[in-house]
Amino acid sequence: MWYLLLDLEMPAPDDIRARAVVKDDSPWFSGHFPNNPILPGIAQLKMVADVIALARQERLWIKRLHRVKFKRIVRPGERLDIFAAAMDTDGLYSFRITHETEDVCSGTMSLEDQQDAETTHERQP
Repeated sequence: MWYLLLDLEMPAPDDIRARAVVKDDSPWFSGHFPNNPILPGIAQLKMVADVIALARQERLWIKRLHRVKFKRIVRPGERLDIFAAAMDTDGLYSFRITHETEDVCSGTMSLEDQQDAETTHERQP
């Protein structure tokens, strides 16, 4: 795993909180960017989806993203706090990543079961 999950909790049935650290030797940093490593936005989104899937004990994939904003660069070794809340029963979650008191990333994402995603992909021409 390219990040270390330090803590994961569900303080309410629809709320998820986690704390993670991106490892200094994460492959995301090797080419993004030489001598100025930053965590790409897609990696941040994958981390949110992973945390939600782990908390729900389901295999989930990102289906859609809405109103995603990246507000701060993430450097190797920084501790990130991840917050997610279910918005409805169709797999829609609002999320926010913070580092200390600063917002890193926020938005909403739709997630679907991995098996459903694979079936849909197989049917497309």
